[in-house]
Amino acid sequence: MTTTVKEVLQFVEENDVKFIRLAFCDLLGRQKNISIMPYELEGAFEHGIPFDAHAIKGFTDITKSDLFLLPDPVTLQVLPWRPQQGRVIRFYCHIKNPDGSAFWGDTREILKSVLARLDEKGYICKIGAECEFYLFKTDENGEPTTTPFDNGGYLDVAPFDKGENIRREICLCLEEMGIKPETSHHEQGPGQNEIDFKFSDALSCADNFVTFKAAVRAIAARNGLFASFAPKPLPDKSGSGLHINLSLSQNGYNVFRLGGGEHSKVAESFIAGVLEKTPEITVFLNPLPNSYERFGMFEAPKYVSWSYGNRSQLIRIPAATGERVRMELRSPDPTVNPYLAFALVISAGLYGIENNLSLPESLNVDLYNIDKSISDRLIRLPENLGDAIKLAEQSELVKNTLPEEVISSFLNLKKKEYKANCEAGDKREYFLINYFREV
Repeated sequence: MTTTVKEVLQFVEENDVKFIRLAFCDLLGRQKNISIMPYELEGAFEHGIPFDAHAIKGFTDITKSDLFLLPDPVTLQVLPWRPQQGRVIRFYCHIKNPDGSAFWGDTREILKSVLARLDEKGYICKIGAECEFYLFKTDENGEPTTTPFDNGGYLDVAPFDKGENIRREICLCLEEMGIKPETSHHEQGPGQNEIDFKFSDALSCADNFVTFKAAVRAIAARNGLFASFAPKPLPDKSGSGLHINLSLSQNGYNVFRLGGGEHSKVAESFIAGVLEKTPEITVFLNPLPNSYERFGMFEAPKYVSWSYGNRSQLIRIPAATGERVRMELRSPDPTVNPYLAFALVISAGLYGIENNLSLPESLNVDLYNIDKSISDRLIRLPENLGDAIKLAEQSELVKNTLPEEVISSFLNLKKKEYKANCEAGDKREYFLINYFREV
């Protein structure tokens, strides 16, 4: 159902809404917002609410600092962790220039443009996200520590798993917001958790992922804990990934469905495109120096390969039937801007379809324990952020998918981060000061 402005205004009036958050993401995927009062909402739909774009990292210089937020009415959500009397609601917003045109850094619009290309070919993309995160204790001042909330392991139960009530609260909160969690459990690392939510269209999934991170952080804080989405918060423990489960439908039919033991040629070409292009887009899928400490261990990939069921692969085809048949991309981590990440992965798949790429043979071996004769034949994911930046700079796919200003601004930010990280004497201390609390 399409929510109209009139319906939104009526909802606000009838449901004791007192504060309205207008939200958007910066280039790095960090959520920002402005709060307005209900009587300002109608004007926000019509004219937008101004903000200082120069103060948002990577957006504009000080000479072009005025941008406007126009709420998207279909994204209305009540924030359940805020007071129920004098409710708080949130919209995701279009970011506009003063002349009403779309701002080049509106990454939500970038994803929509890629989905429009997909729609022209008759396909709809469905994405389900599996996101891992850590829960850490806080000190007497409420500041994060690096002490995990528990010492549980994979699929443990209480008392080893102390996070089950937190996950329950998160799942109920998401459900109240119209996001459907499917499974939740303790992951391999101490204090590490995972919550997976039901697949949806790509734009909704990106919106839901941003909402999910906000909900996890808010509920963790309410319980005196700190939630970390860092790719590798503990050096010798399991890293946190964002596994992207993706399928295509055409005329209501999932083209990834198996028939006679084989995928459709379209599905194979899509997977082949993602395989070929993932190294080029890795800086957008794994945007921190810390991201590259995760690769090659604890079920995180290292090589460009695929197979059925095998969790050491970059892409695996999970055991599933019917509408749940899909590909799973295992390299991304939770620090992505989901709009850029999804746009580039889908664009890579489109490249595969448009060029009728053939899917290489699967490699069903344990890639963490392989002979050098096999590993030497495989393409590796970038070993560090610097290598990933260089690949992105040379990528025609990146240039054809993202606005020039986005590429330049994003990569310049990453170059500065990589340089500062390389110059840091104590890499662990540098991570804790600059990233641990921020991502």
